[in-house]
Amino acid sequence: MNAIPKPDIRPANPRFSSGPCTKPPGWSLDQLEHAFVGRSHRHATGKARLKDVIARTRDVLGIPESYHIAIVPGSDTGAMEMALWSMLGARGVDMLAWESFGAIWAADVTAQLRLDDVRVLEAPYGDLPDLGAVDFSRDVVFTWNGTTSGVCVPDGDWIDAGRQGLTFCDATSAAFAMDLSWDKLDVTTWSWQKVMGGEAAHGMLVLGPRAVERLESYTPPWPLPKVFRLTKNGTFNPDPFEGITINTPSMLCVEDALNSLKWASAVGGLKGLIARVEANAAATNAWVEAAPWVDFLARDPASRSTTSVCLTIIDPWLESRDEDTRKNIGRRISAMLDAEGAAFDIANHIAAPPGLRIWNGATVEVSDLETLFPWLDWAWATIKAEEGKAEGEGS
Repeated sequence: MNAIPKPDIRPANPRFSSGPCTKPPGWSLDQLEHAFVGRSHRHATGKARLKDVIARTRDVLGIPESYHIAIVPGSDTGAMEMALWSMLGARGVDMLAWESFGAIWAADVTAQLRLDDVRVLEAPYGDLPDLGAVDFSRDVVFTWNGTTSGVCVPDGDWIDAGRQGLTFCDATSAAFAMDLSWDKLDVTTWSWQKVMGGEAAHGMLVLGPRAVERLESYTPPWPLPKVFRLTKNGTFNPDPFEGITINTPSMLCVEDALNSLKWASAVGGLKGLIARVEANAAATNAWVEAAPWVDFLARDPASRSTTSVCLTIIDPWLESRDEDTRKNIGRRISAMLDAEGAAFDIANHIAAPPGLRIWNGATVEVSDLETLFPWLDWAWATIKAEEGKAEGEGS
């Protein structure tokens, strides 16, 4: 069994991590030289920067004017926890889980909030739950794009426009890459470090009118820490949605977010970002179709993510290996390409099935993906050749 020759050309940017994701093309620290650092975010200039992030986010994503947008602590996790702890409990809730983050939200609601009326609609990695089984007389919590499974909802058509409950959407890995149905989303969250290529630790929280109504008509029976509070004296608190953040933000990260949003506008806004993502996905699809040893973890093309691409190894040879080899195959390939400077951080998520996870978001160049694919083929062929040689020497 012979390995194929090592490729001669490496990706110009080998950063294919699914989070934090690579920065926008052409990014440099020099672009942050005007960051409002060492100053109070409460100063007029600091507040103006924060409000600018909110305004540019609304413009790029086409978020309706009736929706409120806030910068919150704790990344997407903080934004989701804030929403779940502040608004759930008013009615029964359906939790959708088909990858690790959906499972985390389901565990929080059942084991931490301990709500009485919870249904968890689950599916294994690679599949979606039965969306037709969702009851929209209840609150519904779901991820738009399963970052650790590569499975996303196909669109928003499955969401009932006449719903009685609220929809809570974790849109990390989807916002800025997919066309979100804002009229179907009451609570939406994401983080800067995904499609925007921003820095970590800050989350975005978008509330529609129905979510604001919930906040003002329902008070949860449990205490809320300061960073979760979205009301003041029983009424909606507009401050976090006007650039007056709940806690102190990093103004360096804020400047970086502004830089990413300006880049997004320069490449054509949401349509331009989606076009870049779809070009990357098309290149990846073409390679997967030609590579006999690998396939998508997401079985149905209609629900296959175009950003967080999760791959499984289908070569029958792997099935003959020991459990440790099968379990760590993605990390082995990732380590090989990391050592070669050809790809960084492409192993499967620790909670996901063994394989590879390659970010195809808008900040990735299609030319870098096309340069990566021969390296993946080389790594797989090399592993098989090395294993075959070892077996021959041991016989």
